[in-house]
Amino acid sequence: MSSNNSNRKVVSIIAGILTFMPFLFLIMVPTYVKTQPELGGLPFFYWYQMLWLFLAAILFFIAAVLWNRFGGD
Repeated sequence: MSSNNSNRKVVSIIAGILTFMPFLFLIMVPTYVKTQPELGGLPFFYWYQMLWLFLAAILFFIAAVLWNRFGGD
């Protein structure tokens, strides 16, 4: 196995983990079905999900940059 194929495999794994994280944290609903703490009058349930919208965008961006720079042809 060459170094290039090894790098692609590592980048693929990292990109996969980064894109799977939002799904994993949002599917565990019982961990965030609560009203406290509130943020700006929003119950935790709502602002936690909205926070993950931004976090997911950042994680997807990082995964795309890694993939385009190191994983793709």
